[in-house]
Amino acid sequence: MSLKCAFLAVLSCACAVTNAASGTRTFSIDYSHDRFLKDGAPFQYISGSVHYFRIPRAYWKDRLLKMYMTGLNAAQVYVPWNFHETIQGVYNFTGDRDLEHFLDLANRTGLFVILRPGPYICAEWEMGGLPAWLLQKPNIMVRTADPDYLQAVNDWLAVLLPKVKPWLYGNGGNILSVQVENEYGSYFACDYNYMRHLRALFRYFLGDDTILFTTDGNTNREMTCGTLQGLYATIDFGTDTNASVAFDRQRRFEPRGPLVNSEFYTGWLDHWGEQHAHVDTEKVSNMLGEMLSMGASVNMYMFEGGTNFGYWNGADYDTRYRSVVTSYDYNAPLSEAGDPTDKLLAIREVIKKFRDIPLGPMPPATPKFAYGFVAMKKVGRLSSLLDTISPQGPVKSQHLLTFEEMKQYYGYMLYRTKLPRMVSDPTPLISPLNGIHDRAYISINGMYLGFLERDTQLVINVTGQEGDQMDVLVENMGRVNFGSKINDFKGLVSNLILGGDVLTDWQIYSLDIDGTIAGGWPHSGVKQHQPGMMSNSTEGPAFYMGMLEPTGFAWDTFLKLRGWTKGQVWINGVNLGRYWPQRGPQQTLYVPGPLLSSSQPNNITVLELEGAPVDTRVVFLDRAQLDSTMGTS
Repeated sequence: MSLKCAFLAVLSCACAVTNAASGTRTFSIDYSHDRFLKDGAPFQYISGSVHYFRIPRAYWKDRLLKMYMTGLNAAQVYVPWNFHETIQGVYNFTGDRDLEHFLDLANRTGLFVILRPGPYICAEWEMGGLPAWLLQKPNIMVRTADPDYLQAVNDWLAVLLPKVKPWLYGNGGNILSVQVENEYGSYFACDYNYMRHLRALFRYFLGDDTILFTTDGNTNREMTCGTLQGLYATIDFGTDTNASVAFDRQRRFEPRGPLVNSEFYTGWLDHWGEQHAHVDTEKVSNMLGEMLSMGASVNMYMFEGGTNFGYWNGADYDTRYRSVVTSYDYNAPLSEAGDPTDKLLAIREVIKKFRDIPLGPMPPATPKFAYGFVAMKKVGRLSSLLDTISPQGPVKSQHLLTFEEMKQYYGYMLYRTKLPRMVSDPTPLISPLNGIHDRAYISINGMYLGFLERDTQLVINVTGQEGDQMDVLVENMGRVNFGSKINDFKGLVSNLILGGDVLTDWQIYSLDIDGTIAGGWPHSGVKQHQPGMMSNSTEGPAFYMGMLEPTGFAWDTFLKLRGWTKGQVWINGVNLGRYWPQRGPQQTLYVPGPLLSSSQPNNITVLELEGAPVDTRVVFLDRAQLDSTMGTS
């Protein structure tokens, strides 16, 4: 019988398959005494969240060791589905995606693991960890018992959970417990059949002895919809909450067993255009001590946040769309670059009162270096380089197609059409149904006019002749990762109207910018722009290139694009993420040393979307600047 058939048979008869723990290693809940038991002895975990997918593999050991030396005995780890199955049916667990290597490093370091495999994780990560290819079915109801969604979940967990099973504590590994879904009570659907399905899946693959748990926010509604019999209910809250009151709420849903705060917030996330988050160190250390003295197990979210490299940042949508910045520093005890902070030292002093911490010094911060200025040379306008970055050419369509319909899920796409008539007077180009997802850069005959932006800038005035070429470069700034708007389609998702004319007859270009740059362009000189296509204008979407000369060492550094407006940066073919200094708060991009060469020139590529400065240099600093808000333009 095949694995899939066996699984379906288990679901149909609602049977449980026992997975006997090997040896005498056990991790269980003692309901009589409200505690965890590890090998029969009382156990309290002091954990920190760390995301392997936000940290270069070369630094995993360093970060885990710093957590261990702080006195933590566990690490809490999410698994982002979309990071491992970017293309449906193609699974990647190599390199920076090598989950089992990360678990092994944690084990060797002396850290247990609290695993949170989703399938939804939130985490301020693109679409909350759900793969964007799910939206190929436009009416799919994610995080529910929708058959299309459940089939995709079944296939994914049938790959992931067997990889996890050997790492369970009872099987000789270091995973103590496994979360099912994530903060499901905050989702509007409240679909218990979905949660029952997940419970059956996890039990089938991980066995009856594994502690499965849920995590939900500190409200009755969230705890009601997020909890399910057979899954241990935990709660999350930060320093703005009374710990006793919050744990009383956990007790209403889980009358006996250990108190657990699965996400104790040491900091918070940043959105573009807002102040850098800050959570007071004294409040964090005081509340941590209070919870530990109550016998609670606590996970600090985050212990190190890391970086949203590439296009992996998520977004929130409450009254409007708000994109998460590239840095996921989170004001955490370990900085974005993994450096110990005063908050870490304060936490370490608290932990000393409750358990013996490892002897020896805290590992130092990784070395940083200010490499200085690098001159950047304009390669050409994006629109003149389509043969290079979109070699397959355009798809012709009478009507607009989304990123998902084009099967390009991240980054940028270019929509091209012609003006249907003369517009000699300034005429509004409108997205009346707020269909710009998320930011569009408008040019006529190569001349940049300005941008349209989701929820905030829905109209721009246009002039031109009949037949003039209009380019609309659309940026996906990250899918919503939390709440009811998680089905977040990208591109031009509704009509553009010029005056009274609905624009049609589109050429739509999928742009393989990342693949092209990873292949060595533009520094390789292959497929350079054609002569005569260069423009001296610094306005509008254009590529720039430069080289950081080798210094004999490769240390961490921070890239600042002073005077640049908004765009994307690659170093040696690796996408560092987005910059937007004019909106802030983030002013620098973290450049991990392992990305740099100590002996060869380091290629820098910049896609500037709106306007480069007259002085097109960039500068490498030896410290981060994450807290400068310079306006909302």
